[in-house]
Amino acid sequence: MINENIKNARKAKGISQEEMAAQLNVVRQTVSKWERGLSVPDADVLIRISDLLGVSVNDLLGVKLQDDTIVDLAEELAQLNEQLAVKNQEKNLFLQANKKEV
Repeated sequence: MINENIKNARKAKGISQEEMAAQLNVVRQTVSKWERGLSVPDADVLIRISDLLGVSVNDLLGVKLQDDTIVDLAEELAQLNEQLAVKNQEKNLFLQANKKEV
């Protein structure tokens, strides 16, 4: 998944989370969230990550192009964001339910 691909590419390049954050003008915690799968970078930042780490956006997304298939990166990111939103909503509902029981 994208989180592991970002983490592996960053480590392969020998860059710390803090160095990567500084290069991308974000805080280290943002990089950490990407790598833990708690959030995903938007399309613009994903392109900058790709440039910084020297890997393709497709590699970061884990997308394998076949023949003349064109991948719409915005659609891929929208799907990832939607999946993350559902995951976060489920987590929040679980936490709210636990608070009510206490």
